[in-house]
Amino acid sequence: MDLELTNKTAIVTGGSKGIGKAIARELAREGVDVVIAARSLEALEATARELEAETGRRIIPIQADTGNDDAVRNLVQKATKALGHIDILVNNAAKPGGQGHVPSLEEITNDLFWDDMNVKVMGYLRCAREVAPLMKKRGWGRIINISGMAARSSGSTIGSMRNVAVSAMTKNMADELGPYGINVTVVHPGATRTEATAGLVEARARAEGVSGTEIEEGMAQRNTVRRLIDATEIAYVVAFLASPKAGSITGDAIAAGGGSGPGIHY
Repeated sequence: MDLELTNKTAIVTGGSKGIGKAIARELAREGVDVVIAARSLEALEATARELEAETGRRIIPIQADTGNDDAVRNLVQKATKALGHIDILVNNAAKPGGQGHVPSLEEITNDLFWDDMNVKVMGYLRCAREVAPLMKKRGWGRIINISGMAARSSGSTIGSMRNVAVSAMTKNMADELGPYGINVTVVHPGATRTEATAGLVEARARAEGVSGTEIEEGMAQRNTVRRLIDATEIAYVVAFLASPKAGSITGDAIAAGGGSGPGIHY
């Protein structure tokens, strides 16, 4: 299927590694020129070189902290200057969920809460706020917010709150921006294999005195397909949602977690 993405442009935040890197790669494979943004310039530059060599498209690294208003304005200004216009925004910059200690109620401090919400919720809002006027002028755009399955389950108070907030923000943006040809969707990954997974599995295996295989098998039991979903599989979903082919989908959530939990979502 031709996704009609050739010569489109995109910003992918959190694009130097993990799911963001996989999304940038897949968009570039479909013909998109991509600005990748993250806080580490060294990692961004290495990823840009790698993806340019793989795809032949322009991959432009721009250092930015999406937790800061001025940094986001600077990011969008630089991206627009480099690309000429912005067709697609993928909001992905956030602390990874479900990979470390989940604080109990008594352990949740104001700093923990506000830092997480500032980067993931306000960070996504900041980026959308800057690109929306540019997309409105062109009469077309795609904003895709990467959230997570914690929006549909308990177990992490802050994780659930931030992901539910992203979902609510997505629907409100979709309703407001739809008349201008801009579709807004949210994607919920579950446990996802990235380049960091092997190290995390190894650390947990040492801590629990079991094999890495046992740890991975336990992680896989959380979903219906009984395997870890790969970051590339998340990227396939995002590439479709970013395309003109997905014109009928907006304001909704797409779960890409391999079928998580017994709940029925409609």
